[in-house]
Amino acid sequence: MATDPRRKTDAVRGANTSRAPWRQQAESYLNHHRKVARDSAERLWRTPVASLMTWTVMGVALALPVALLLLLASLEGVSAGWESSARLTAYLELEVPLEDARALSEEIGGDGRVAEVELVNRADALSEFRASSGLEDALDYLEDNPLPHTLLITPEEGARSEAGVEGLLRFVQEMEGIERVQVDLGWLQRLNAMTDLLARAVWALSLLLAAAVVLVIGNTVRLAIENRRDEILVAKLVGGTDAFVRRPFLYTGAWFGLGGGIVAWVLLQLSLWWLSGPIERLAGLYRSEFSLNGLSFDGALALIIAAMLLGWLGAWVAVKRHLDDIEPGEIAGG
Repeated sequence: MATDPRRKTDAVRGANTSRAPWRQQAESYLNHHRKVARDSAERLWRTPVASLMTWTVMGVALALPVALLLLLASLEGVSAGWESSARLTAYLELEVPLEDARALSEEIGGDGRVAEVELVNRADALSEFRASSGLEDALDYLEDNPLPHTLLITPEEGARSEAGVEGLLRFVQEMEGIERVQVDLGWLQRLNAMTDLLARAVWALSLLLAAAVVLVIGNTVRLAIENRRDEILVAKLVGGTDAFVRRPFLYTGAWFGLGGGIVAWVLLQLSLWWLSGPIERLAGLYRSEFSLNGLSFDGALALIIAAMLLGWLGAWVAVKRHLDDIEPGEIAGG
């Protein structure tokens, strides 16, 4: 049975007509969002001084914890750099002969936590000391070599931590013929304790300053709500939904967050540029590779997104609290 071409055309037209309202609603929804976002940005540009003050307050509040987090990451890098080059120095008793020293070296090297053991002969050590100290004449008066055989022990990568080095230290100290094992863990323990304390303080400060940013944006948006009270009343009177009325203020909070995030990034870059020279000179005096690293592209993007989310949250809190108090009945009452 043949199909009537006119019926087929009418069916296609009917399907397109049934889908058209959904397309129109989606386009209208997106167009309204674009219009509201543009209008909210234009309102901020009309009051540049007030907007700049809010952006600056947000930028300072956001830059401070991020700067401390960067400092914390740099300190952890110093600790990790020490751990990667950790080495124990074991001094043997003077009476230990060279053959026993070699046997101790092989026994320690067979431990799974040890990557390499280097035996420094006492005669070679004295010759090196004689050449580097400039005390050749004084050393000629010595009857015996006062230096012991020495073992330079390099831990495996998995044992290059505070706990791993301490365990290897106890193992070597308990061996017969070992007089003393030297490794400076005290400063590393203090550094790790300070780093842990700083990490907790930074996160606590970050939460407090994030709450402060939310409150600042909330107060700013509250003032904007009061200034546009009549406009809100009219919108509600003609049937505007809460989402429709709320949308401009949420975009305002997001724009405030965007500006605050950019200001925070600029402040971080300026601070890093200003401090980089003195920090490099100080690190050079201590022969350290310590340096402050700035935000990467991903970090800067994450900072701006977090700032926009905080701005949106502050605006949402203000709108949720104050918008319900504005009812169309106020016009009649007035």
